[in-house]
Amino acid sequence: MSASAGIDVRLSDITKEYPGVVALGGVSLELRSGEVHAIVGENGAGKSTLIKVLAGAVPATSGSITVEGQEFTKLTPALAQSLGIAVIYQEFTLVPSLTAAENVFLGHFLKRGAVLDRKNMDRIAAEQFARLGVRIDPRVQVGELTTGYQQIVEIAKALSRNARLLIMDEPSAPLTAAEVEAMYGVVDALKAQGMTIVYISHRMDEIFRLADRVSVLRDGQYVATRDITDTTRRELINLMVGRELSDGYPQRESAPGEVSLSVSGLTGNGVHDIGFEAHAGEILGFGGLIGAGRTELAELLFGAKPLEAGEVTLRGQSVVARSPRAAIAHRIALVPEDRKRHGLVLEFSIQDNITLPHVAEFANAGVVDRKAERALADKYMADLRIKAPSPNEIVGNLSGGNQQKVVLAKWLSTAPEVLIFDEPTRGIDVGARAEIYRIMNALAEEGRTILMISSDMEELIGMSDRIIVLREGVQQGVLAKEEITQESVLALAAEGEIV
Repeated sequence: MSASAGIDVRLSDITKEYPGVVALGGVSLELRSGEVHAIVGENGAGKSTLIKVLAGAVPATSGSITVEGQEFTKLTPALAQSLGIAVIYQEFTLVPSLTAAENVFLGHFLKRGAVLDRKNMDRIAAEQFARLGVRIDPRVQVGELTTGYQQIVEIAKALSRNARLLIMDEPSAPLTAAEVEAMYGVVDALKAQGMTIVYISHRMDEIFRLADRVSVLRDGQYVATRDITDTTRRELINLMVGRELSDGYPQRESAPGEVSLSVSGLTGNGVHDIGFEAHAGEILGFGGLIGAGRTELAELLFGAKPLEAGEVTLRGQSVVARSPRAAIAHRIALVPEDRKRHGLVLEFSIQDNITLPHVAEFANAGVVDRKAERALADKYMADLRIKAPSPNEIVGNLSGGNQQKVVLAKWLSTAPEVLIFDEPTRGIDVGARAEIYRIMNALAEEGRTILMISSDMEELIGMSDRIIVLREGVQQGVLAKEEITQESVLALAAEGEIV
């Protein structure tokens, strides 16, 4: 199957209104054939709504979309697909039990009479994979592939339907560092073939690596478009948040205090003989490659996975947690990497999520004191600046940054002494990142002990007082503040790799 040339698309005064909310207000953009056009903005800026309008998933309230000279006031999914518009979402729409080739042709299988033409599907799928610069056995079950290869199957599926404008929504979010590099190669290959690509990402390094032009949205409004060679990271951030943000990380005025948490010989869940001390008022960072054992260590400390050996003491008292409930009782909390699956009940309100760990405390004779619950939720919404109409707002409707604050509020309501942050800013925008960093620093200033796992090298270095580096479940060393550099972390993690 030959490569399809990209298409020129113009969005004119696109407005999308919901009851009481203007999700998009008169947005105009021009997408050019053969370019990578990045769209950036804070969570809630309107990026997702714009994607849905362009893909025909939701109709615009007003405005028009012009594709190769044809003007449309409304697109449907079928019409968008026929025009060559396809979206690669963060959550793939693949069937794990089917082969790679069967997934590529999902919904439009090739047949020879009444029988599937597997030979032809395998051949064309292999050609699509080759077009993307990778080798995937078309007969392998998709469930056996890595996330990175599954993403490529998703892209090949779009190409098999003659996609000419490919919208990629946070494509690097589920990928390892090596898979991200492979994904960059796929984008480069498609661009070289003349594909039009819309690239949505929170990661500035990706924007400057891949994009030809970048457009900024803020609060549902179009702000600006820049050639990537004519802008800077600082300018884009300022355009996104509408205010000046510091390039650095917030500094704390007080120094870490006495040892609060002591860990020795911790073994289990894939980690071996881990030992360290953490101080009150300290942010202790944990670095390492994917699979180094950082999340596994956090799960042990929180009692989410069984401990084989080791000792944990908090202020001299043994606090080995055999369950999350025991960890909470010992005043240890975990803000997990995947907030949607492990940190929140998305169908519940903000108020119900915040009070979830200790809802029994609000019950008297089987009746829940909703007024007391509301007072607690109001307090944390104000303290953490959670943006929502009320505590009754469903958490699934919030932006990623506000969801992360609700997770944090839930654990702060248990008065923890030790907080474990696993990838605290993954998938949230730059403005929300600054808020999370401010909160973490304030907690350290209060004397809490913070353990922070991060795969973002800048974040790891910028926020940590010390860094412990793991490799393949084994502790490689501890770096003092004055020893922390990207090179020193990488030297312990694995020379030449990216944390």
